[in-house]
Amino acid sequence: MARYAIGDLQGCHAEFVALLDKLSFDPGRDCLWLVGDLVNRGPGSLECLRETWALGDAARVVLGNHDLHLLAVARGGARLKRNDTLQSILDAPDREPLLDWLQSQPLMVTQDEWVMTHAGLLPQWTVPQATLLAREIEQHLTGEQGGDFLERMYGNDPDLWRDDLAGVGRLRFIVNAFTRMRFIDAQGRLEFSAKESLDSSPSGFAPWFTFERVDDPHILFGHWAALEGHTPGSRVRVEALDTGCVWGNTLTALNLETGERIHEPRHATQA
Repeated sequence: MARYAIGDLQGCHAEFVALLDKLSFDPGRDCLWLVGDLVNRGPGSLECLRETWALGDAARVVLGNHDLHLLAVARGGARLKRNDTLQSILDAPDREPLLDWLQSQPLMVTQDEWVMTHAGLLPQWTVPQATLLAREIEQHLTGEQGGDFLERMYGNDPDLWRDDLAGVGRLRFIVNAFTRMRFIDAQGRLEFSAKESLDSSPSGFAPWFTFERVDDPHILFGHWAALEGHTPGSRVRVEALDTGCVWGNTLTALNLETGERIHEPRHATQA
């Protein structure tokens, strides 16, 4: 049995299939971890959803911000954005079971030393605390008020965690920390305007993985294509897996047993 973690698909279905072939991936034997953002921007969002869903228990998935955006459009009253490539999912005859499956996915997966989330793990949260917070969101997403939650999850406030946060503000911060985090300050305040390389760090802020933790998980994350798979200055064990396939670079798989990285270049026919 082999375990592989793969970075953001973002609708790059042809590259996903080619990478699985390169890995000789066998769903009856191996396990695939996907760091979220299965959909959007690339041409094969519907196909990526179907491919992952078909893997069944061989795939472990966490939700990314683009996945939540799809759910918000389909079930929370949000609107498509100009560069979205989600219409094929919204028009698909199997959209409801696909969306049901997506909405049931967690924000965080743990096994042994490994922790997988889309954007990372806030240094102020221990793994047990983060696990409980992720479950709060999962319960809201799968509960009777899931549509109402999807309508109200957008926003940049509050930007600083407090244990006594309540209501929509509490839920919004948890979602943002798991799916949108890049730069934070020493107190864990989230900064949302800077999205590019490390050089774009605003004054007083730094990448979340450059802050020390009280525990020592091995963190798998995606979301930040501009890192190109590198985490300079990291003070934690961390693996950046979004290598920007949708932007013309590569789709990356990490063998969790050996540490080997396997890459599939963006296919020229889809550039």
